[in-house]
Amino acid sequence: MRTVRLAITGRVQGVGYRIWAERTAAALGLRGWVRNRSDGTVELLATGEDEAVSRLIEACRQGPRAAVVTDVATSGAEDDGSTGFSTRPTT
Repeated sequence: MRTVRLAITGRVQGVGYRIWAERTAAALGLRGWVRNRSDGTVELLATGEDEAVSRLIEACRQGPRAAVVTDVATSGAEDDGSTGFSTRPTT
């Protein structure tokens, strides 16, 4: 199992990124959450099998059709015990 925190920058708010990320992560069998940040980025925490996490990271570099992703910063994180994958309020 692996847990990562992603900070996704670019045109990633107002383009359906969170719902796309939630569906993509759930389809990969991951647990965690996604939320907009007040600085215009999207933050994502994901826990799951290493290969599934790697696939999510790569998918996040593209995002949904209307997104223009300029960077996906990845860091290790601790499993927060999330069940399923959800969208959280903006912080």
